[in-house]
Amino acid sequence: MRSAIQASPARFENGGKTALPLDTIIQGDCIGVLETLPESSIDLIFADPPYNLQLRQELYRPNMTRVDAVDDGWDKFASFRHYDDFTRCWLSACRRVLSNTGTLWVIGTYHNIYRVGAIMQDLGFWILNDIIWIKTNPMPNFRGVRFTNAHETLIWASKSEGSKYTFNHHGVKAFNDGKQMRSDWRLPICAGSERIRINGEKAHSTQKPAALLERIIVASSKPGDVVLDPFVGSGTTAAVAKQLHRHWIGIEKEPHYVEIARRRIQEVAPAIFDKIEEDPRDRSRAKRGPSFKDVVAAGLLKPGDPLYFSADLSRCAVVTTDARLEIGSFVGSIHQAGRHFSNGSPCNGWDHWYFMEKDETLRPIDVLRKRMDTHAS
Repeated sequence: MRSAIQASPARFENGGKTALPLDTIIQGDCIGVLETLPESSIDLIFADPPYNLQLRQELYRPNMTRVDAVDDGWDKFASFRHYDDFTRCWLSACRRVLSNTGTLWVIGTYHNIYRVGAIMQDLGFWILNDIIWIKTNPMPNFRGVRFTNAHETLIWASKSEGSKYTFNHHGVKAFNDGKQMRSDWRLPICAGSERIRINGEKAHSTQKPAALLERIIVASSKPGDVVLDPFVGSGTTAAVAKQLHRHWIGIEKEPHYVEIARRRIQEVAPAIFDKIEEDPRDRSRAKRGPSFKDVVAAGLLKPGDPLYFSADLSRCAVVTTDARLEIGSFVGSIHQAGRHFSNGSPCNGWDHWYFMEKDETLRPIDVLRKRMDTHAS
């Protein structure tokens, strides 16, 4: 791969607008660089801005070795007002380049995330979720004067209220044993062989684990989308985006970080596509198995039979002659009927509707579909 600094960047026509510098690390101040990019051209932004940790003194372990804390000059601000002004400027620049269907992720700690979140709302961003990254191996509080700080907070937001956006609900289930993804993510901090070091020292004091960025990029973008990181640092966002077949743009002010990121990204190979982003709704009918209409046609359920939502006998529907469910005046598919009982939340009817066996045992209707597959084989 060419040098991301010296060679001409890849070009990409986005909706007929000015071309984007794709798959490139751009050295410079993020606010100035963002002003050169076309409006509404970026699909996903991940930002790991300075936290303004406000460190006042060095920290030592009980054995009197010095803790390698974040004391870089780029993380120091004269006052909260200066930090807020900086935050407002880079968030405004990000909002300008973010597409109307794109989303922004920002990560922080208690030092800054509340200030960042308030400014995001003031600028018109619409907060979709806050995600708690629970660190499974956090640094202890050596002085024993506070709780161990064992988490960081991510804010996920769309460009404005009501904006459509990408959320790969089924893809991220792969990170949670096939279950719906929660807002508490348990991941280790960047350590061991993943931590980039130069002469034994950390190359970047706040390098984030690739597993964290993998979840974010899979959740809120599609292959071929453009992912931008305005504080790309050691290049984690760009490396993971490349691996997941996304275009990427990184902005970094510090020259030595740019070179570290460039070398790192050169070594990344795009992954062979697997099922991590497969949406079950896109599978063929043969892979999905028999439909509910097939189950009724086979006589495993009959018109007039009752079904019970989430095995609750008080929430009952009746099978109709055309293999739908009737709830009072409402008639719909097993999935629509499930949404009817769950206040509009997405619902897989196969998992939530139960029938009663002859022995009065309640079982999910998906059992009937599996029985049909068994008989067919």
